[in-house]
Amino acid sequence: MQTEAFRLAPHDWVPNHPRLPVLLYHEAIDDLGDDAASTFETRFDDNGWPPQWRAGIYDFHHYHSSAHEVLGVAKGTVQLVLGGPGGREVRVGAGDVVLLPAGTGHCSIESSDDLLVVGAYPPGQKWDVCREAPTQEMVDRIAQLPFPACDPVSGEHGPMLACWNLSSS
Repeated sequence: MQTEAFRLAPHDWVPNHPRLPVLLYHEAIDDLGDDAASTFETRFDDNGWPPQWRAGIYDFHHYHSSAHEVLGVAKGTVQLVLGGPGGREVRVGAGDVVLLPAGTGHCSIESSDDLLVVGAYPPGQKWDVCREAPTQEMVDRIAQLPFPACDPVSGEHGPMLACWNLSSS
């Protein structure tokens, strides 16, 4: 598994996270089996990120002010824009994972017909869908939102721990 981490500055009306980077896990799960969505759900749940939905990714720019989000691509491919309108484009496919800290803008601009994504969030965090500039209260919540002790893909020794713990100090 290769992991890529990058920070996104505030952009247009999208706050992005002030400290925590986005993580892309390429080929996070190489043997998806017959039910790839269940494979992701089990992995995320075992690592303390309860899965909450199976679907595609919205085709409009949005962010979450009340939850960090992990997306496991169970089937297909998707071209995403991260960071808000005109942001960074990334392409992910089956077996890949995208970890978005709260406040990170994201939008699907193209996907295969068979796209299936599993979404999960830390315990106790209820996701919202924000499509306009945040209030100061939202900015403060994004900056202070805690994250779990385990990486959603690799557990206690995953890259999120190194990247997010170093970033939060």
